[in-house]
Amino acid sequence: MLRPRRFATEVDPGPVQIQARQVHFDVSGIPLHWIPGHPVASNLVSLLNVVLPAAERWFVATFNEALPYVKDPKLADDMRGFIGQEATHADVHEQVMYDFMVEHGVNPEPILAQIEYMFTKVLTPSTSSDPKRRFNNLCERLWLIAALEHYTAVLGDFALNCRWDDHGAHPTMVDLYRWHGAEEVEHRNVAHDVAVYFRDSYVDRIRAMCIAMPLMWAFFERGMWYLVKTDPSVELSWWQTQRQRCRDSGLGLLPKWRTLFFTNTLDYFRPGFTPEQMGSTAHAVAYLASSPAARSARL
Repeated sequence: MLRPRRFATEVDPGPVQIQARQVHFDVSGIPLHWIPGHPVASNLVSLLNVVLPAAERWFVATFNEALPYVKDPKLADDMRGFIGQEATHADVHEQVMYDFMVEHGVNPEPILAQIEYMFTKVLTPSTSSDPKRRFNNLCERLWLIAALEHYTAVLGDFALNCRWDDHGAHPTMVDLYRWHGAEEVEHRNVAHDVAVYFRDSYVDRIRAMCIAMPLMWAFFERGMWYLVKTDPSVELSWWQTQRQRCRDSGLGLLPKWRTLFFTNTLDYFRPGFTPEQMGSTAHAVAYLASSPAARSARL
């Protein structure tokens, strides 16, 4: 189960300026199983270092493509902040992938190849000579980003409230994922607001989620099994891996699949849904004010 939600007594900070924070994480000497005794949870969370860089650079490229069309100054400013944060996330996780995972003998290339193909070949801008078709394609990609950002906000809120600390997780890795999670919660409204600005369509929203949910589930499942299967220090079958994932979810180290992919997806399908309902800006800002990496970036 999750720890009590810590933002309940915090003061609402009001509107926040979304901006990138130049952080650095020294991951040298950290064991591959950074949550001691929990190899599946450690590997599954570490998978984010492989999946996120290509995905977030695709977010950045798509938002840069969309930005010239935006005439609302506040939304344009939020988009620039979003772009800065996502570019920083991509750089930091890529560095951690090489300095932490590759240093421990993990070969991420098979997963990277699939991720790169998806975001650099499949989800590229339309090359049609018809401006309307190009614009429609841009709107579809913006709604897909909004659907994916729904999950990153859910995962960010989970990271801020989970029980890693109670199980001796390495504080640098905890700070890495909570810093990122806090920024995902902080900017959770932006992608949805941009998609609505370009084309306020419930049908487009649901269609995008019908792509995003199985895509997320497939990458998590395939990536988890690949990292566990190639982990030199554990020998687990696929069924044993799934049982450990369920156990770790029950301990509050991982989100429960049924909550992540069923409950939260149904929430997104509600006609009146807004990302504001996912997580707390007050909690995100409070964590960012105390994060060792975020604080050192201000010095």
